[in-house]
Amino acid sequence: MIAFVGLGNPGHEYTKTKHNAGFWAVDELARRWKIAFQPGQGEYVFAEKKNKDILLIKPTIGMNASGIPVKEIKHRWEIDLSDLFIILDDVDLPLGSIRIKPKGGDGCHRGMESIIYQLGNIHFPRIRFGIAVEGEKMRPSEDYVLKPFKKKHSVLADEKVVDLANAVESILRSGLDKTMNVFNS
Repeated sequence: MIAFVGLGNPGHEYTKTKHNAGFWAVDELARRWKIAFQPGQGEYVFAEKKNKDILLIKPTIGMNASGIPVKEIKHRWEIDLSDLFIILDDVDLPLGSIRIKPKGGDGCHRGMESIIYQLGNIHFPRIRFGIAVEGEKMRPSEDYVLKPFKKKHSVLADEKVVDLANAVESILRSGLDKTMNVFNS
């Protein structure tokens, strides 16, 4: 089983905020694959592509506690760490850029910090999506990530989420290393 966990904050008030880029990616994949999210047995919703053993996950707990449902998911489906992909926003990358890594630290991202703490491990892949817009004040980052993009940047963000979903499909088709060579910008 391979799982792609999109990070974000639940609730309508957060739907368009930059911090929800992980949700946007798994929503795009669910739309493409014509699968629907359903409630999980914990603080998450999931969509399953059964013929391929692929899960799309969205934690339904606040971003800073994302590790709790990720740990539950890992154990419930017996997912190897190398098959547990976390998709998240990154305030230190330019809007739309993608950075895929097989392991690493939290990058000062509270959701990733929670996941590392709960799993007790950093050896799982992550797909970071840049949300930084040149010329905009990004500090404190908590304020920046919890706001939507300005109209002129939201179109580009929507286009780049398609690239983010393409990167996930590339991982499934071509593997992590080849996808990193193509998509890491």
